[in-house]
Amino acid sequence: MFKHNAIFLALLVPVTASATDDIDLRNLREQVQQLEQRVQRTESNAAVANRPAAAGANAFNPAISLVLQGTYGKFDQDPAIPSTGFAMSPNNNGYSRSFSLNESELGLSANIDPQFSGVATISLAPEGSSSVENAYVQTTSLGNGLNLKMGRFFSGLGYLNDVHAHAWDFVDQPLVYRTFWDKQLGEDGLQLKWLAPADIFIELGAELGRGRGYPGTDRQDNNGAGAEALFAHLGDDIGASSSWRAGVSMHQTKRVNAVSNNVPDLHATAGGVSNSFSGDSKTTGLDFIWKYAPNGNTTVTSFKLQGEYFQRTENGLLTYDTAGAAITDSYSVSQSGWYAQGVYQFMPHWRAGLRYDQLNSGNAEVGTTNAANVISNYTYTPTRYTLMFDYSPSEFSRLRLQLAQDKSRAGLSDNQLFVQYIMSLGAHGAHQF
Repeated sequence: MFKHNAIFLALLVPVTASATDDIDLRNLREQVQQLEQRVQRTESNAAVANRPAAAGANAFNPAISLVLQGTYGKFDQDPAIPSTGFAMSPNNNGYSRSFSLNESELGLSANIDPQFSGVATISLAPEGSSSVENAYVQTTSLGNGLNLKMGRFFSGLGYLNDVHAHAWDFVDQPLVYRTFWDKQLGEDGLQLKWLAPADIFIELGAELGRGRGYPGTDRQDNNGAGAEALFAHLGDDIGASSSWRAGVSMHQTKRVNAVSNNVPDLHATAGGVSNSFSGDSKTTGLDFIWKYAPNGNTTVTSFKLQGEYFQRTENGLLTYDTAGAAITDSYSVSQSGWYAQGVYQFMPHWRAGLRYDQLNSGNAEVGTTNAANVISNYTYTPTRYTLMFDYSPSEFSRLRLQLAQDKSRAGLSDNQLFVQYIMSLGAHGAHQF
């Protein structure tokens, strides 16, 4: 732009200038040449700055973030007691009584080169240990709406599964996520997504992994894939104020010698027994979310309604009381769970939310040799009601109060209270729809 202006100024000099103006004309031309040289140097420097970073010191500069979380929890019952009918699931609450430093997240992300970008999320446990939550590379130039992810990641099935904890609308996950996925399904493997070139949102995805996350078992002697997942999402806008997304998903894996401790039996053994299961696990799911904000402006008021349903069928062999009787016979069960929640931002920075959870432990088909040992029908429906209020001074901080009445355990009604803070330091990426 400066170069063009300089040339234009030179053209403005009258070609009929008299001899007495020759000195001024030469001076003007020298100034124009100097300006052109400066512009060329500026453009050359900009081109160098825009080149892909070369390997070496100071050539790689990732975005770094740290998310700090803490809670105060009050429970009427022991939070470690599992939901009735799901004693063979981890049912990991992940929270304890009194003050607690929750899991912190250290995140790094950057473009690697024109073809790849990378992301890593390190989980920092309150006890002082650390683990890799996410660590993957993904393509940036496949084209045709394709994206390939390789490494460790949260599965794309459902809606909440690949949402990090600091972006949840409630302190904890719904009951169905706790019992079916041990809070979240993580995988080591490959994920391929395709975004259709359409006026509406259409996304298809497939995953292939080792099956390390529950309900799978991490088999070190298996060279092949241990789990597969498929999912599809469809969404669109409704006018200027509303949008929606719906999805279906499927996940299958194998469980090999998956031991569950403290499982209640018909003989009411003190502390329960230890059982072992080997077989196939298949889960299908539905998810839906609808968002509303007047004229698309979410800064003042907004409303979000979402829900998910999962059904899991497991078929295989169950070994009852591995430390004692060790009786093995066939076992098959179909279980389900769902939740529905709404979150309303009634004024800037302030929100309120209500969630309902329900599980169905199903009616198991137990082999004849274990019919007198294993409970096939618990005749109880676990439920929970949760109320939430939170205040977010900015997108980097949130304070939350949560109350819940948990009736997921027969005869053990649990009134729960949480106070939580979530603080983000450093880079803060955009959250999913």
